[in-house]
Amino acid sequence: MEELIEKINHFRDERDWRQYHQPKDLAISVCLEASELLENFQWLSDEEAIEKNKENIRQELADVLIYSLMLASDLNLDVHEIIDSKMKLNAIKYPVDKSKGSRDKYTEL
Repeated sequence: MEELIEKINHFRDERDWRQYHQPKDLAISVCLEASELLENFQWLSDEEAIEKNKENIRQELADVLIYSLMLASDLNLDVHEIIDSKMKLNAIKYPVDKSKGSRDKYTEL
């Protein structure tokens, strides 16, 4: 993961773009790219969207991940640690015996 983050940051630094990548701007970019990803599914079934737009889905998902990793890096957040911590919290909020096979939010379980 660190090697990937270094590669992303190197690409950005070579172009002197870090000056434009404040945490707010990166968070906005994550949302914008996620919206572009979502557009690939609008008005289509999953199967139709994937068949028609798989390459664009791939590209937009990469953008979401790149901006997310830049934000984590800039805030000195360890990606492994924050994901592990969130998974532990989710395990508490969604115990298997209450949530298995259910799409209900934890407040409804």
